Amino acid sequence: MREAKVSVLEPGFLYGAGLFETMRSCNNKIVYLDAHLQRIKDSSRLINLGFPFTLSGLKRIIQEAVRINGFADSYVRLTLWEAGKGASASVIVKKYRPYPAAKYCVGFRGCIGPYRQGIDSGFPRVKSTSYLFYRLSLKDARRRGFDEAVILNSLGFIVEGSRTNIFFVKDGELFTPALECGGLAGITRSAVFGLCASSHIKVYEGKFSPADLYAADEAFLTNSLMGIMPLASFEAKPIGKNKCRRLTSILIKKYNCLLK
Repeated sequence: MREAKVSVLEPGFLYGAGLFETMRSCNNKIVYLDAHLQRIKDSSRLINLGFPFTLSGLKRIIQEAVRINGFADSYVRLTLWEAGKGASASVIVKKYRPYPAAKYCVGFRGCIGPYRQGIDSGFPRVKSTSYLFYRLSLKDARRRGFDEAVILNSLGFIVEGSRTNIFFVKDGELFTPALECGGLAGITRSAVFGLCASSHIKVYEGKFSPADLYAADEAFLTNSLMGIMPLASFEAKPIGKNKCRRLTSILIKKYNCLLK
């Protein structure tokens, strides 16, 4: 097998001018691969990053990389970065180590992140390799003993987590921050919308404050690697008066069926 090489002198590496997608492959099936590829293509257009690829060509490369590595459960990362007038690409595949089942029972502990997200540009809506804002937010949360940082925008509304989208339940109804607050249109976020539609569950998008999360009956986080993770507490205060998490549990079971 040939050794892979990339140039660290290309602008994308020097200045973080690039995009990436993280995906999960279960039994050689890459979950929502087409949606990930479409998002990175659309994001390339948004930031004027050259896209000298076809979606079908990228798909074949990613699927072959997963096949060659041979893991039953894989972490897959596709990265594009600025290279001259076009873009270069890399695919990384490694063994995925999921959170233990007990963590999905206990849930994540969330806190308010130390930095505010701007809402006046389109950049928060692309998954950019300029990821320092989110990395520092997560690092701060972990330093304080939490699992995830909840990002607020400059107006004080909840946007997303440092690596997740956020949903919460109140009086049997499901809510999530509108993308206009500055968040990323997560692939698993969209999957939850689809699962809810097929189950006749209404999802309300809007502008929500930390007070709304404090008052929630249950809450959960989503991303392509962890799937749906319950959010058990916020700023060390339990979310909800009990641990039944009825709607969260229903959606976790439905989502996990997609991985089979």
